[in-house]
Amino acid sequence: MGHAHLPYDRGSQTREAHRITLIGAVIDTVLGVAKVVVGLIVGSAALVADGVHSFSDLVTDGFVLAATHFGRQAPDTNHPYGHGRIETLATLWLGSILIFVAGGIAWASLTRLFDAASIPAPGGWAIALAVVALLAKEWIFRATLRVAKRVKSRLLEANAWHSRSDALSTVVVLVGLIGAQFGAGWLDAVAAAVVALMVGKIGANLLWESSQELVDTALPEDQQRQMRELAEAVPDVYNVHDLRTRTVGGHVLLDVHIVVPPRVTVSEAHEIGNEVSRRLRERFPTLTDVTFHIDPEDDQGKVDPSLMPGMPLREDVEGKLDEVWSALPVWQARVALDLHYLGNRVDISIFVRELPDGQSLDQAADLLRDYARELGWVGRLRVWQGPGKA
Repeated sequence: MGHAHLPYDRGSQTREAHRITLIGAVIDTVLGVAKVVVGLIVGSAALVADGVHSFSDLVTDGFVLAATHFGRQAPDTNHPYGHGRIETLATLWLGSILIFVAGGIAWASLTRLFDAASIPAPGGWAIALAVVALLAKEWIFRATLRVAKRVKSRLLEANAWHSRSDALSTVVVLVGLIGAQFGAGWLDAVAAAVVALMVGKIGANLLWESSQELVDTALPEDQQRQMRELAEAVPDVYNVHDLRTRTVGGHVLLDVHIVVPPRVTVSEAHEIGNEVSRRLRERFPTLTDVTFHIDPEDDQGKVDPSLMPGMPLREDVEGKLDEVWSALPVWQARVALDLHYLGNRVDISIFVRELPDGQSLDQAADLLRDYARELGWVGRLRVWQGPGKA
């Protein structure tokens, strides 16, 4: 079993995420106050609703600041996989709050629409404020999205799209204000209802995405296929199976079984697994944790061997072999013993410096095989002459 982490600078990424989020929070505060005040003065429900939407951004900004601070802390004893689920949980809360806000806006706007209340012309200042708000929110969206992709934060990316939804809602509000300016006052209430739908849709999307992460939903099938093909392209990788992925706080965790040549050394097999990890992390930057299991033979679709009766381990093997081979000079002359557990058998390789009594390698192996015929778990048996293994 091998394990590999991708190191990344949590501190600098967290600071960058905090900086852009604080900038957005300041802009949201100014815009929210301005929209609500102007909306109340001119009697525009759509502008007031858009102001509430801007204040909801402050709530999300607070979630982002807290979640990126705690969610990007290094793994510890109680959280060996890190704290990424904090970001996921914050995203879930964020989606719930947005749906609640959307419901309030929709209720107020529809009540006003059905009551047929008179809506006065908002005036040029209200329209100008909507234009300024539109440009400001679009800038926040683009700046936040750039940082989110750079620090690989799904929560920050969600917050960016929330800003984009605010920009889109401002477009709708602008249409309503212009309509009210020219006498179509009902457009203002309709615009507020559309804003509510937009906010609710963003909240529902966040709820869905975060819930998928909480239940460890795998990456899309095409990405898993790319990972499998990339791993199988590594030299001496015979097959890759049981590839499992999940996402934690925007970072991907991978478990995979790698089939390698059955008689390579442990260190060589482990290095093959390390090379698979390197190539996968290079191709998939969000892949931060790789756990690989080395298999000497393809056991895909078979019962987990750990659930079945086990084979004798080295201490038992040597004890049983010594019982049947103790009188054989070739066994007493051994300098090394290799065991390979393959196909429910134990393949045995014995290394000797010199063969006793002028025996050939084949003759020595035949003699050992004859004496071990009652040991049903003995598989392929070979004798090698040389200095043995270091």
